[in-house]
Amino acid sequence: MKVTVEIVVAASVSRVWEAWTSPEDIMSWNFAIDEWCCPAAKVDLKAGGKFNYRMEAKDGSMGFDYRGEFTKISPFNEIQFKLDDGRSVTVEFNELEDGVRVIETFEVEDQNSAEQQRQGWQGILGNFKKHIERNSFQRTQLT
Repeated sequence: MKVTVEIVVAASVSRVWEAWTSPEDIMSWNFAIDEWCCPAAKVDLKAGGKFNYRMEAKDGSMGFDYRGEFTKISPFNEIQFKLDDGRSVTVEFNELEDGVRVIETFEVEDQNSAEQQRQGWQGILGNFKKHIERNSFQRTQLT
């Protein structure tokens, strides 16, 4: 079963791409709820390249590595990857007049309901949007 989540981010496609693929940015947004964080991110952005995002509860009670291998990189358009558990994920970046629509389609896992997974992935997209738009606003204010 596949689930799709999406969000529109008010930023250029180059800024959205940078924030999605830069370890420094990833650590700022890659968690579903405020009680979690992403203290480490490694990215080898090429087909066959690996990634590893460490996700942890801020209180240290639990954590896991979100790992996989990139299978297709189409700069500013699409990223495809396979998670270590074999599930496939596609991320699309569709440029709009007022921003970029980010669409993630992923295969669900068996431990949590599809709805729980949809909510978690949507929460991460919400943090992604906040990260970019907050930082873009701050940059505008500084110039």
